[in-house]
Amino acid sequence: MKNELAYTSPNAWERYADARKDVQALAGRYLDFISRCKTERETVAYVLERLAEAGYGEDFGAARVMRPLRGKALFAARRGTAPLKDGLALIAAHADSPRLDFKQHPLVEQPGVVQAKTHYYGGIRKYQWLARPLALHGVVIRENGERVDVSIGEKPGEPVFCIADLLPHLAQKQAGQKLSEAFEAEKLNIILGHAPDGPKPSRRAKKDDKEDSLKDALLRLLHKKYVISEEDLITAELQAVPAGAARFVGFDRALLGGYGQDDRICVFAALEALLTADAGAPRPMAVMFWDKEEIGSDGATGAASRFFQYCVEDLAAAWAPGTSASHVLLNSRALSADVQAALDPDFQEVHEKQNAALIGHGPCFSKFTGSRGKYGASEADAEFFGELRGILNGRNIPWQAAELGKVDLGGGGTVALFLAAYGMRVIDLGPALLSMHSPFELASAADLYATVEAYRAFFEA
Repeated sequence: MKNELAYTSPNAWERYADARKDVQALAGRYLDFISRCKTERETVAYVLERLAEAGYGEDFGAARVMRPLRGKALFAARRGTAPLKDGLALIAAHADSPRLDFKQHPLVEQPGVVQAKTHYYGGIRKYQWLARPLALHGVVIRENGERVDVSIGEKPGEPVFCIADLLPHLAQKQAGQKLSEAFEAEKLNIILGHAPDGPKPSRRAKKDDKEDSLKDALLRLLHKKYVISEEDLITAELQAVPAGAARFVGFDRALLGGYGQDDRICVFAALEALLTADAGAPRPMAVMFWDKEEIGSDGATGAASRFFQYCVEDLAAAWAPGTSASHVLLNSRALSADVQAALDPDFQEVHEKQNAALIGHGPCFSKFTGSRGKYGASEADAEFFGELRGILNGRNIPWQAAELGKVDLGGGGTVALFLAAYGMRVIDLGPALLSMHSPFELASAADLYATVEAYRAFFEA
């Protein structure tokens, strides 16, 4: 395909031709990460484990600190050679992804099957979740406070779950409907079981006898195998996600396919950069991983909460007594680490090609977010953008700049505006994806490598 960009962004594969083994090694570790971490809780647990191995602890008086919040958000920071009053070098990303959540009363018996009713989370295309293997992840908290971690459908030999699709022979009416009407949210019901317990002892039927229900059989199985009751399901957090491991895609193994790369690819890249950045870097560096970005960043673990602010206040009190946390925030520089939509080879008409991201051409700067006249946007100033451009060019790191789709047709939001509210300088930077928000997103292994390099360069500048 002809590259129609007026400014030709560098090809990341050409830039890293001599580092192909390193690119593939990083990609392999990343595929393991997104195969294991399919929820925000699993992602935060992974990050905590790696930070602990690197000497991070929850004592804010130490040089390397971390603080999780309810297993769904996490702040970590490391001292630099410059004073904290000069601000942080911060990379912020989100750990949640679109999915199907169990309703509070999930179990329903339908003809021949027991299903779980769901409420979709974030921006999904509903039809993509039908007729595909699903796994269950989450936590069940018993009334005594005991916690049961759930992950079913990932290991060889484990059962998977699914939503049945309508056969084409009976879908003529559906085929003529608008996409938004053809697939109803209330019909995203996941099949959990089908068989009764087994044969019952023969007995003479009585007038008041009721046939044993499939739902009752499933509940007995859940209690026997997992010691989970129906009441436990009311207070549980259970998510249905695509089952199976992430994979290399293509004969050349250059693409990475898997669920939840928006935005866990940026979580992984930011963590790698934090753990490998030069110890002599001047500015104190930090990462902030939030939940709830896909539904507006509200809630205690989302970017709209004050958790990040409280962490900076405690950091200032421990590292620089007498320094105002507001001054630290105002003087900080931040990357909103989030993905961009790559130019889709089959739907190029929805992009404005001169301002579209190309997969395999390095991480993409999004100077502004929002939609339709930049409403709901955070927009970086030219001075900060120019400074970052110089940092990446100085290290020969490929990068590009784009916006999400044509004006009035595209757009979207990130956590950037929540950081900008403190007055800090912030811009979006992350790799471009194909099939974003689908159950199987695609990223370039070279873009992942370049993104880690870019985040590390930002930390060390």
